[in-house]
Order: sequence, then structure tokens, then C-alpha cells
Amino acid sequence: MTGADDRAAAFVARMDGAAWSEADEAELQAWLAEDPLRQGLLLQVQAQWYALSAAPAEETAALMQDNGEAAPARPARFARRGLLGGIAASAALVMTGLHWRGGPSVYATKLGEIRRLPLPDGSVMTMNSGSELAVTMAPRSREIELAQGEAWFEVAKDASRPFVVAAGDVRVRAVGTAFSVRRRETGVEVLVTEGVVETWSTAPAGGPDLHLRLEAGDRATLSAHAVIDYEAGIPTSVDRSLAWRGGMIDLDGRTLYEAANEFNRYNPRQIVIADPRVAREQFDGLFRINDPEGFAEAVKASLGVALDTSNPEVIRISFDNAEENAFFGKDFSAE
Repeated sequence: MTGADDRAAAFVARMDGAAWSEADEAELQAWLAEDPLRQGLLLQVQAQWYALSAAPAEETAALMQDNGEAAPARPARFARRGLLGGIAASAALVMTGLHWRGGPSVYATKLGEIRRLPLPDGSVMTMNSGSELAVTMAPRSREIELAQGEAWFEVAKDASRPFVVAAGDVRVRAVGTAFSVRRRETGVEVLVTEGVVETWSTAPAGGPDLHLRLEAGDRATLSAHAVIDYEAGIPTSVDRSLAWRGGMIDLDGRTLYEAANEFNRYNPRQIVIADPRVAREQFDGLFRINDPEGFAEAVKASLGVALDTSNPEVIRISFDNAEENAFFGKDFSAE
């Protein structure tokens, strides 16, 4: 390993501990600012760290001691799981953590940032791009308020303290399980990867009973007054929807309109689909979250569309026909 590799590995190992501080964050930011290539390096090391999550915890301690750091006091279950951050090379690796005695801790991720954070109870949460949430750990409860975006939770078992995620009018409760919650324009989407969760709406009394029991491999989308979508026993689909945890976008037959919106969640350079026929096309493939250019080139090769990359802030996709583009010249990805 090079010196930069060693330093990146040391940062990743320290971030996986419970004692990551604002001073540590400042040190990381200063190191990243010295060389733009270091963000990509950090991402690579974090991906390797994440993939080795099943390795013995003793190796974690050895790695940290090799780099002159103290070994973390962490539950073995999460000992080798790193913080996955800085997915977009152009995005700043900044996480805002505001702490005050007796109140919630507030966390936010920027555009393109994905971050994995240990919680005081031994649970771990992974925040997706552009997310904001507040964490309150009380003697008899563990409460998460998801203000925007998406997060995946690995919940440490503690029957005496329910773990509840609130997203608008929707609640999700779990004990010793793993699941994600995402706020969408149409409702709140819940994906379960392990165990069982209960979800419901807090809409006023007299409305429909929206209590659902979801098991691993299930997906549901709820609003305040309805269950919008529910699918059971689709673990592969659930895992593909959560590919962002590994820095990837997995397009499972999604339309290009949906694919463009997904890339636009992570990147300052936005994809614009300027033709309804292109927007309706379906596409499969696995792409890096921070590579909208690579995705656009793949679409061009597969569908024979034209790309306009003259604007550094926009990638415009349309059929290579000037008259048709003039007729269908509407930006569907902005809807």
C-alpha cells in the first residue's frame, strides 16, 4: 500500500468506530482537500472495507493498531463495516452532526454523499444522498425522524427500547432487523432486508387501518391515507433497489425517465431526457452512482440516441433527429 492508501485505510477504520468526532471530520476534510484524487481513493478503500464485513473483528484492531490508532470499542457484528462515503468524486465529503445534551442529534448528507454511521445503541445507519434525519436515544425508546431522503438501518436488538423511524405520517418499528425508509413525493417507501418490521400511518382516527407487517424481501409504499404499493417475497428486487449502499445504481428494467432521476439524486451534472420516446424506453444495467457520463454513453450505444454534452452541468439525451426533437423538445427529467 502507498502512504495515501495507508492514510485512507486509517480514516476508514476510525470512522467505523464509535468515537468519530468533529475534529476527526475536520482532519479528514483537510486531507481530502490536499488532493482531489483522494476522494476516489477513500471510496475504494471504503468499498473494500464494506465487502470485508464478515471478517474477524481482530483484523480490524490489527489494522488500526498498525496505523497508530486505538482499537474501537464496537460490537463485533459491525466491527468490520466501514462508513461508505464520498461516492461522488466531485462532492464534498461533509457530514453535519449537531449534538446537544438532552436533544436529538441531527445528520445530513450532501448531494452525492453516502454515509454509514454507528449509533450509540450499537445500531448502524447508512444515509443516502441528500438526506436529513434526527436521532433521539432515550432510556425507553430509540427514535429517528427522517426529514428527507433515504436511510438504511441495521438495528441492534433491544426489546426494552423500540426502534421507530418516523417519516411524515408514516411510522416503521423494528427490533433486531434491517430495513430502509425513503421519502418519495408519493409516499414513504419501506424495504426490509432482514427480520420483520411493522409500519403504519398516524393519520387521524376514523381513517383506514394501514398497519402492515413486512418481512425480509418485502416492499411497501404508504401515504397518510393509503397503502400505495405492496410486494412480498422479492428479496432480489429489494437488494437491487438498495445497490446505492455499495455506490451503485442497479437499473432493473426501469424507464430512462426513472434512471435519469436516479442519477440526478447523486450528481450535480443533471441528465435531461428531451424526448418522450426515449424517456419511456426501459434499461437494465449496473452503473456507478457518480458516473452519469458512462450511463449516457451506454444508452447511446444501446438505443442509438444523441448526446449533447456541450453544457458541463447537463447531459441532454434525445433521438438524433432535429425535426422530431423540435416537436418533442420537452425536459421530462425535470418533472
